[in-house]
Amino acid sequence: QVQLVESGGDLVQAGGSLRLSCAASGSIFSINAMGWYRQAPGKQRELVARMTSAGSTNYGDSVKGRFTISRDNAKNTVYLQMNSLKPEDTALYYCNMFNRGYNYWGQGTQVTVSS
Repeated sequence: QVQLVESGGDLVQAGGSLRLSCAASGSIFSINAMGWYRQAPGKQRELVARMTSAGSTNYGDSVKGRFTISRDNAKNTVYLQMNSLKPEDTALYYCNMFNRGYNYWGQGTQVTVSS
């Protein structure tokens, strides 16, 4: 089992920045992927950014150039630096880990961007 604990969500004005953190604990294999997904009311959950333990990254098209994912493998922690935030970035952001063939999810942290 893996537990994911997110932090960093907040209310911010458009154009501002936030940094999300997600710490994983439990039975974690050294080769895995961690990332962030988000879900706005009435919309499907979508990929924000994902990073493997080897350092490969994927970003959702709407956040490329504004968001940066990073991770500390020694701490099993993944970060999401969000810059130039827009009202359409408002959503519940979920941390995800793909580990030993299973997907694990955090409880979510709310990001609200006011115009």
